[in-house]
This record gives sequence, structure tokens and C-alpha cells, in this order.
Amino acid sequence: MTGLNGRVALVTGGGRGIGRAIAIQLADAGAQVVVASRSRDELATVVREISAAGGVAAAVECDLADRKQTQSLISQAGEPFGPIDILVNNAGVGSSGDPRPLAEFRDEFWDLTMEVNLTAPYLLSKAALPHMREQQWGRIITVASINSRITGMHAGAYVASKHGVLGLMRSLASEHAAEGITVNCICPGPVQTRMNDVRVKYDAERLGRDLEAHEQQLTPIGGRLVPEDIAPMAVYLASDAARMITGQAYNIDGGICMA
Repeated sequence: MTGLNGRVALVTGGGRGIGRAIAIQLADAGAQVVVASRSRDELATVVREISAAGGVAAAVECDLADRKQTQSLISQAGEPFGPIDILVNNAGVGSSGDPRPLAEFRDEFWDLTMEVNLTAPYLLSKAALPHMREQQWGRIITVASINSRITGMHAGAYVASKHGVLGLMRSLASEHAAEGITVNCICPGPVQTRMNDVRVKYDAERLGRDLEAHEQQLTPIGGRLVPEDIAPMAVYLASDAARMITGQAYNIDGGICMA
């Protein structure tokens, strides 16, 4: 898909996994892409990949667990190519970091999850809006989760944060629908990422299942998704073809939630 020439996109968590796939495909569609994450090496690799394919990209190191870094990211990301037209809130803390029942949950992990998964998208969206409103065009796309629809065991903070981000994005969508700004979410099911690998192993052990058999049963279609299954929806939602779509949350989950 093409049509993003002249647009500047910021993808958080862009060093690997879903964020990397989205950044590469946005660049393929013509956007100038800024990737942000904590890992300098991963960022450099993504920028090289995009450049080698003829795209345009730059990197900004940022830890969204640090609110000061979050608050300065939009201005930093605007330095290479200009103000941000397309914001992809992809960075997140998964339940795999410390899965446990809510009765035994660590408050520190709750706070971290909320900061990265819910507060950071709020702050970044808020900071990106002035430019989008001025030009009467903008796209805010947040990678939520199928756990914004359904619950998950031993994942209370993650589930709550992902339910919350849907409400946040729908609020933004309704407030700015008449200004040429669309706000949507993508809700992936289990995707083959470093973070999800840990979660899948944890659940297989918790349930006493063979790892390969457990993984194959994760979706009705069978197995897990790959990051490249998610990216085309982000590119579509960023394009003018999706100008009449806002306030929506799209499940890409192998058939887990058919709603």
C-alpha cells in the first residue's frame, strides 16, 4: 500500500516485534518514520533495514517508563523530519514480566504497566494533537490487545491497562472526529514476540501442557500470529483510504474473539 508520501510517523517500541514490522511497512508506504525504543542497537538495525530498502527513517532512544522522557518524545521525534502526523502507540509492558494472581500482585509492576501501557499513549497523543489539529489531519493508532476485549489469567494489570486504552482512544476519537484526525486501536492475539514467548511458556507450564501443543491451540486458526500479520492494518488506518474510520478497535487474533 502506498500513499503516505510526505507524512511523518512515530512508532514507539519500534525496535523489534510488532513495532518493527509496522515501522518497516509504513516506510514502504512512503512515510518518513521515526522509531523509538530503549535499545540503541535494535533501533539502529531497523533504521538500516528501512534505509537499505529505499525508505527514510531515524531513531530516538526513549524509555516510556520515565515520564520525563515520554513528555519530551514528540518534540524529539519531530526534529529529523518535522512534526508527527502519524502516531503509533505500540510500546508496552506485557504480563510476562511478572505474572501472578491479583491477590499476590506487586504494586510496583502495576504502576509500571499503567505508566507504559496507558499513561504514555495519553501523554504522547496529547502532545501530538496540536500539530494534527492545526493541519486538520492526523492519525493516532494504538496497539492494544485481545485482552482489551477479554480477560487473561494472572495478567490483571495488563488486562486493565488494555481495557483502559480502548476507552482513552474512543474518547480522543469522539473529541477530534471533525478535525480530520482519526483514532483507532488494533487488538492483536498472541504474536510471536520475545515478550509473548515468555508468556506462552508460563501458561504451558501453569496448565501442565506440552509447549508445542499449547501454542498450536492458542487460536482457532492454529498457532500464533507473526508481527507482519499486524502491520498492514496499521498502514491502512494511517492512509487516506481509512479517512472515515475512527473510534474502532480491530481484532487480529486468529479467531479468538469474533466480535
